[in-house]
Amino acid sequence: MTGKERDRRITDLGTLKALAHPLRMNLVRALTIRRVATASQLAEQVDEAVSLVSYHLRKLAEHGLIEEAEPQSADGRERWWQPASDGVSIRDEDFRDAPEKAAAHTAASRLFAEQRTEMYRRWLDERAHWGREWNRAAESSESHLRLTADELAELNKELLAVVRRYDARGQAAEAAGDGEGRESVAVHTYAFPFRP
Repeated sequence: MTGKERDRRITDLGTLKALAHPLRMNLVRALTIRRVATASQLAEQVDEAVSLVSYHLRKLAEHGLIEEAEPQSADGRERWWQPASDGVSIRDEDFRDAPEKAAAHTAASRLFAEQRTEMYRRWLDERAHWGREWNRAAESSESHLRLTADELAELNKELLAVVRRYDARGQAAEAAGDGEGRESVAVHTYAFPFRP
């Protein structure tokens, strides 16, 4: 682990709106994967102009979502960035007290879901180019359970604990120099009530 705050809880509307911008969310995601990067590196990754990426990085920093990192090269002109925390947490209960806050939370949630869906679609389109072992390891499933709200909360907590355990394992292996065969892996879970 990095020793940073785990799942910084976003409770204010300004920070939520800063994060709920398509390019900014892509930058946060790219920075989370890379751990440290310059605006130029991120601009290349998200296929945008460096000046535009720099602007959005400064906005994310204003809200404490990212921060300057120690320089990774001798070039003093480069500004390095890193996530300010190990993840963020956005909870419905923090945005229910006003219609504008509830609408912003819904819009942000929709954006995150659309971006995650697009990541999965890209995997589906490109999976023929991945090796047999990655295709065998990838998973898509849907389960329909009969639970109480408390049981659903417990299930989510246990799933997150498993994901964090594997994240810690992967980070420790990479820190020890074992990057062989490792790829970035997205784990998306949605657990919600519905009425058929």
